[in-house]
Amino acid sequence: MKCTVALVWDDEAKVWIADSNDIPGLCLESSSFDELIEDVRFTAPEMLLLNCQYEGPVYLIFEAVRIAVGMEIVS
Repeated sequence: MKCTVALVWDDEAKVWIADSNDIPGLCLESSSFDELIEDVRFTAPEMLLLNCQYEGPVYLIFEAVRIAVGMEIVS
């Protein structure tokens, strides 16, 4: 099963948030990008088993977005 996971940076909360339309119930956050990926790798198969009764290999496709606002130049 291939599942896409969106990783979005929340600048206000200073955390990465993981969400997926393919994995019901998946919603995780972490201040570390790498830790969040590991959390998703561990949690995704469990969520698919619990919510979809799916047992088998899970191929995760990560899509990351981080939007930064530039500093204003004052002269």
